[in-house]
Amino acid sequence: MKILIIEDEPSLLDAIKKYLSSEGYLCETATDYFSASEKIMMYGYDCIVVDITIPNGSGLQIVKELKEKKSPAGIIIISAKDSLDDKLKGLQLGSDDYLTKPFHLPELNARIQAILRRKNFDGTDLVVMNEIKVDTTAKRTWVNEKEITLTQKEYDLLIYFLANKNRVISKTAIVEHLWEDNIDQSDTYNFLYTHIKNLRKKMIECGSADYIQTIYGMGYNFKTN
Repeated sequence: MKILIIEDEPSLLDAIKKYLSSEGYLCETATDYFSASEKIMMYGYDCIVVDITIPNGSGLQIVKELKEKKSPAGIIIISAKDSLDDKLKGLQLGSDDYLTKPFHLPELNARIQAILRRKNFDGTDLVVMNEIKVDTTAKRTWVNEKEITLTQKEYDLLIYFLANKNRVISKTAIVEHLWEDNIDQSDTYNFLYTHIKNLRKKMIECGSADYIQTIYGMGYNFKTN
C-alpha cells in the first residue's frame, strides 16, 4: 500500500515515514504545496496524510485537487489546529478522517487501515475470494485453508490485484504502486516479472486457480470471472 505524507515539520515527517514504513507501507513525502500538488497529479496513492498548514498553500487545497481529479485515495487531514471549522471544511471537501496534533502513530496507522479496508474491501479485515483468504490486519494469506508465506512485495501485489480484480492494470501502474517513483523503471520491470512469477507459483502450488493473466502489450488482469 502506497502512502503520501504531506508535512513540513521535519521531525514529524521523519517519524511518520519511519513508523509507516516499518508497518509495510511504501511512503512518499512532500514538504510544501507545490511538491505535493505535483506528486498527486503524477502518481497514484492508496492514502494521503496531509497537514492543513503547509508552505506556499493549504492542505485543504490539496484535498480539493484530489477530489477534482477523482482520485480514489483515502485522505487523512492532520493539523495542530483543534478547530471545528477546519475539521468540518476538510470533511466537506471530501477527506475521510481528521487527526489533531499531537497524535500517536499507532492511531494514525489504525485510521489508515480502516480507510483502506472501507475503500478496497467493504470495511472487512478478512478478504475472501474463492479459495483465497487474506487477513489484512495480520498480513497472513491462505489458499484452500493452507497458509502460504509471501514476501512483502508478493503480499502487496496480491492485495493490489484483489482490490483491482477483473481490471487490466498496466505494468507502469503496478511499478508506481509498489516501488519508489524515482527507481529506474527498466530495472524495476525485471523485479516485477520476478515477483509476479513467484506469487503465481506459490499460489498454484497450493491449489489456487491461475488468476494472474498477462495481457500482452498492456499489463495484467487478476481474472476471477
